[in-house]
Amino acid sequence: MTKEQVMKELEKKGSDSIKKILLNHGCKEPVFGVRIGDLKVIQKKVKSDHGLAMDLFATGNYDARYLAGLIADESKMSKKDIQQWAERSNCSAISQYTVAWVAAESNYGWELGMKWIDSPKETIASSGWNTLSGVIAMKPDNELDIALIKKLLQRVVKEIHSAPNDVRYTMNGFVIGVGGYIKELTKDAIEASKKIGDVYVDLGNTACKVPSAPDYIKKMEAKGYIGKKKKTVKC
Repeated sequence: MTKEQVMKELEKKGSDSIKKILLNHGCKEPVFGVRIGDLKVIQKKVKSDHGLAMDLFATGNYDARYLAGLIADESKMSKKDIQQWAERSNCSAISQYTVAWVAAESNYGWELGMKWIDSPKETIASSGWNTLSGVIAMKPDNELDIALIKKLLQRVVKEIHSAPNDVRYTMNGFVIGVGGYIKELTKDAIEASKKIGDVYVDLGNTACKVPSAPDYIKKMEAKGYIGKKKKTVKC
């Protein structure tokens, strides 16, 4: 499919009700309001298409950018390409998911994540924490720097309550990711979450809630999911 064909398809599948929900979640215009299920129908048709993903992201349209993340071929994206996506993302859904997915599944995931968490820009810093969480969720433990991750947990404990809104949310997600996907650090993550206590994030005009890290990790443990890695973080 060409960019023009995809954009027409997205516009056709858009709805005012979904658009309203997306805008309430902080998405920026232009937005068609396409359901994720409909985006995945297009994803199945296209599969992976580097050129199309780059073209769709460049449109600035929310739905097109979300789809771009689903069909991106990270093996063909340069570090500069991914950095530009991070810098150009204009809402939390794109920075925390689309950009973080692509970065985590690229060859530069850990490097970019570590760089981005120090950014003064909220969207980039939140991309960074979710990128690190994505790498942790997929990479075997023997390929991770466990000592560094333990230090990052302590950094979250110290900084989370003074961090920007979206960064607090993704820092909390990082604690959950560490506890859920690195069996060796499950206890450390739960202990860190207890020190942190409740995390307040302004989620706007939505019914969304900040997940409780210890409760979430314990639910994963009860289902036997601790330490089970993902093949992809895209969803």
